Amino acid sequence: MLPLLRFTGPYVRLMDVVMIIWKWWSRRLSGEGVDMGKKGKNRVLLAKLGLDAHDIGIKAVARWLRDAGMEVIYTGPFQTPEKIVSTAIQEGVDVIGLSFSGGEHLIYTRRVIDVMKENGIDVPIVVGGIIPKQDMPTLKKMGARDVFAAGTPSTKMLDFFRIVLEKT
Repeated sequence: MLPLLRFTGPYVRLMDVVMIIWKWWSRRLSGEGVDMGKKGKNRVLLAKLGLDAHDIGIKAVARWLRDAGMEVIYTGPFQTPEKIVSTAIQEGVDVIGLSFSGGEHLIYTRRVIDVMKENGIDVPIVVGGIIPKQDMPTLKKMGARDVFAAGTPSTKMLDFFRIVLEKT
């Protein structure tokens, strides 16, 4: 049921309707009110590795995950695999998301997985960004739970995170 509109004038009413629809749609896309599996917040670590500073995409993903009720830890750009794994251990995260846009995804994903094995942690890894289709199977064989190319709809990512987090 739509709330009563308190303002007068055709343009003000139109903007009220637009805002009501936008709020409803954004809640629907974000999964607001949907049980994410565990009690308490699910913790997701998002990171940019190496010299890659293009972080608009990962910030959008962080917002989608936050709006869906997850706690997001974003390490910022220029991280090392060792720093990411150390942060994951300290924060007790449920999923690690790695974002790439410079072509170094195979090297850094392998290194993060190796450092995780050295430290004895088993946390699902998700890879996203500018990833060529021919590299996606290789990343999954390395141990990435899934790979999201640029332009993947938010609903697909959120559905994936819900499934992964229900299993953890």
